[in-house]
Amino acid sequence: MSADFYGFVAAFLTTIAFLPQVLRTYRTRSASDVSILMLLLFITGLFFWVVYGLQAHSLPVLIANLITLILNLSILAMKFIYSEKRNL
Repeated sequence: MSADFYGFVAAFLTTIAFLPQVLRTYRTRSASDVSILMLLLFITGLFFWVVYGLQAHSLPVLIANLITLILNLSILAMKFIYSEKRNL
C-alpha cells in the first residue's frame, strides 16, 4: 500500500477523534472543562500543519488538519459563546 493510504487512514482517525468533543460541547452547551490554553496552542499548531500541507503538497496532511482546525475552532467558539451566556 502507498504512503498516502496510511496518511489518509491516520488523518481520518485523528480527525474524527475530535467529533465527540464537538458534539458533547454542543449538546451540553458547556465547554468549561476544555482548556483555553490547550485549544489556542492546538489551533496554532494546526494552522502551521495546514501551511505545511500546502507547501509540501501533502493532501492527507492538508485535509486532516484543515478539518481538525475547523472542529477545534468550533469548540473554541462554543467555549466563548456558552461562557458568555452563563455570565448574563
